[in-house]
Amino acid sequence: MKLFAAGISHKTAPLELREQLAVKQSAIVDLAFVLKCFGHLDEIVLLSTCNRVEIYGTTRQATGHIKSLLQLHCAEPRDLDPHIYLYEGDAAVRHLLRVTAGLDSMVLGETEITGQIKNAYEIARNAGLTGRVLNRLFQRAFQATKEIRTRTGIGRGTVSIKSTAVELIGKTDLSQQSIMVLGAGEMAENCVRFLVKKGAQSIFISNRSFDRALDLATRCGGEAVCFGCCLFEMRDVDVVIAATSSTETLLSCDDIENLMKARRNRPLLLIDLSVPRNIDPAASQLENVTIYNIDDLEALSRQGAQARERELATCHQIIEAHVAALTEKLHTEEAQSPWRSAPRQLATTILIPQPT
Repeated sequence: MKLFAAGISHKTAPLELREQLAVKQSAIVDLAFVLKCFGHLDEIVLLSTCNRVEIYGTTRQATGHIKSLLQLHCAEPRDLDPHIYLYEGDAAVRHLLRVTAGLDSMVLGETEITGQIKNAYEIARNAGLTGRVLNRLFQRAFQATKEIRTRTGIGRGTVSIKSTAVELIGKTDLSQQSIMVLGAGEMAENCVRFLVKKGAQSIFISNRSFDRALDLATRCGGEAVCFGCCLFEMRDVDVVIAATSSTETLLSCDDIENLMKARRNRPLLLIDLSVPRNIDPAASQLENVTIYNIDDLEALSRQGAQARERELATCHQIIEAHVAALTEKLHTEEAQSPWRSAPRQLATTILIPQPT
């Protein structure tokens, strides 16, 4: 019995190619059955995400034909071979464990992939597409990932500018803070959505175009504020995020100094995501005013990445221990199987409905 993993990912194929191989969730099971039949596979799990399309399977035949299975679903005829990787045995186990733990992701340590793999496995298992080997493999991958998350900080730390900004704000309960976002473009919308996702409940959105601010507030959650009134409203907020495409300084040092007087010097956190900056950096000298610009946030984000990278050695040790344990388990079970020495012929019949 040969165990393999084959596919393409963001590391081996551009987006235009990954798009052609992407599989709708509603079509996963049907395509998996087709690949199982054409590939003479005993077990199969099909994984399709934005960044990868992969087949995990077992076969009693040589694996030379496995790469060609991905051609079956390609939207356009083309040579995929240079973009496809194929791992067998221990290497296949190691690959799945790395992917499941987020070690092969665009953002090191991200956790979304774990849920995606669990979903792909459950779909295959419920459809009867998995057996002893893949069940052991995927359960081992989830165990290894849990151990990695428990013993290391690979999944912790900031992983993007917006998450870095939200982490700064979220040092206290976001649901208890009042936040104003200046801007209504893509960057501002991403910030608002991320804030809502993380539990923020009081968000004000201000933009030169009130209609755009109102539209964003309606779609994402929040309250639109007339741009001319934003300084007045800032008297009661805890955080201001500037995320506009304006080339002008929207909040001068004098503006903020007067604002702090109206606030009775209550602390104010200012986060400037704009380039050029929308908030006068000189205001950072004012008492109880803290300003972070995009360079500051990038530095914090890099610190988080460096901290995660330092955990890699421990992650790899955990993975190797699980690879060895699973390999030994599978070899022992294979040796004890009553079918090991008996030839087994598999036949697959495809019934095609006849016209009535």
